Amino acid sequence: MKQVKRVLLIIIGSISLVLGVLGIVLPLLPTTPFLLLTGACYVRSSDRLYNWLMSNKWFGSYIKNYKAGRGIPVRAKVSLLIMIWFSFLFSAFYITSHPLLRAGFIFGGVFFTVLILRTKTYHPEKQQS
Repeated sequence: MKQVKRVLLIIIGSISLVLGVLGIVLPLLPTTPFLLLTGACYVRSSDRLYNWLMSNKWFGSYIKNYKAGRGIPVRAKVSLLIMIWFSFLFSAFYITSHPLLRAGFIFGGVFFTVLILRTKTYHPEKQQS
């Protein structure tokens, strides 16, 4: 069972990594949350993949900034909020017609919005000076 869990975490982490890479070039796809998920999956499944991710010159900085308490970049926050509200509102009004499910989607959107807005915002230009 441990081997199945390990393989599943590597697969989920790798899919998340691909989405994070796409987020670098696509404006509505957030990079940082996907890379954080990748790191969480890799740290629980493969030391080699986790060390590669953390030492990678393109991806490592996203995770290191978050872990160091510097926060999430503004661009990532904005794109994450857009994705959350688009998907939650779409689900609430086009996927379900049940009022409790609709209320649940709206509550979920508010909940995650508050969490994201409370997370510290990383400003790279302030770090360089």
